[in-house]
Amino acid sequence: MIVHAYYDEDPRVRREAESLVAAGRPVDVFGLRRDGDAPTGELAGVTVHRLDVRRHQGAGLLTYLAEYLAFLARASWALVRAHRRRRYALVQVHTPPDFLAFAALPLRLVGVPLLLDLHEAMPEFFRSRFPRASNPLVHGVLLLTERISIGLAGAAVTVNEAMRNRLVEAVGVAPAKVGVVANSPSLARFDAAAFSRRPFAEDGTVRLVYAGALTPVYEVDVVVDAVAELRAARPELRVAFDVYGRGDAHDPLVERARTLGLANEVRFHGRIPIEDVPGAVARADIGIAPTRRDPFTDVSLSTKVFEYAAMGKPVVASRLPMVEQTFPTGTVATYEPGDPGDLAKAILAIVDDPLAREAAVERTAAIVADHAWEHEAERYIALVNALARDTRTP
Repeated sequence: MIVHAYYDEDPRVRREAESLVAAGRPVDVFGLRRDGDAPTGELAGVTVHRLDVRRHQGAGLLTYLAEYLAFLARASWALVRAHRRRRYALVQVHTPPDFLAFAALPLRLVGVPLLLDLHEAMPEFFRSRFPRASNPLVHGVLLLTERISIGLAGAAVTVNEAMRNRLVEAVGVAPAKVGVVANSPSLARFDAAAFSRRPFAEDGTVRLVYAGALTPVYEVDVVVDAVAELRAARPELRVAFDVYGRGDAHDPLVERARTLGLANEVRFHGRIPIEDVPGAVARADIGIAPTRRDPFTDVSLSTKVFEYAAMGKPVVASRLPMVEQTFPTGTVATYEPGDPGDLAKAILAIVDDPLAREAAVERTAAIVADHAWEHEAERYIALVNALARDTRTP
């Protein structure tokens, strides 16, 4: 596997790699290396090769491009060298960027199959992340790059049906070439029974939680504003908001909370290991999945919704197409993206109606159980076994 990320921080890549190891296939992952990390290591049976490319979160476009190209070159060279010893049966490339598929080209030329795992819609992501640099020409180039990258692969997977439909209809990918491996959590990891159950607001404080990236895609600032509105509307109601994560929006968010006089109510804990996220959610009362709405997020579904629900927590999420399609009325509470007042109302509805709250938790948990990684893993492993050139089924 090749992924432009720190392997231990990417839940999807880890779920897939660990599932393959559990099924009897050895897995090597080539990813980024942090300062102080060993060049190679092992995590849950997966061999991790960490390449010396520095990540520049929140940097400008040219810095990102240079970083991507440097990683592509290093990953391709490392893969070629390792293949001499390991004789890989399959290479799986995780995007973004889409052109990272070319890191596997040397092995593709000698007959090693390639599986492309498209985590995001790269053209829409670029438009969302770099609006000033986006124009029809750039968008067309990104669509072409996406199409060529998929063409280089023997098969592609993506995270949901909306993404698959986009690839078929807008990009022109043959329907038989692209499948869905849902980005859902493992119930073995997000197991509410493994933690002490917290009665709702048992200490007199309604505890909100967000665990994820602090980037412009996720409107954590709207949650901070909603906490301020809750304090103004219901001063007798104690509300705390725990934020777990890092990103280029961290400092502005801290300043926003300070300016609103919420330094005590809004607490930033930094990034925590994936293994610690379930415990952080277990200590909360309501999980918040705030996402800005744009063409990029219209085809995405936050895994945070599944994680909070798996831990038996009521969830409030932005009212996005995939959220409404996956979670009908009476499950996940939704609010109008960008509207802190509507978010505050959704939170108060959960606080003020215990019966509806518990019913929503039960209904949402049933949907999450149907979409759990334990089900998705079977389809994913079958696809890998079908593509791998050793043709064996462990």
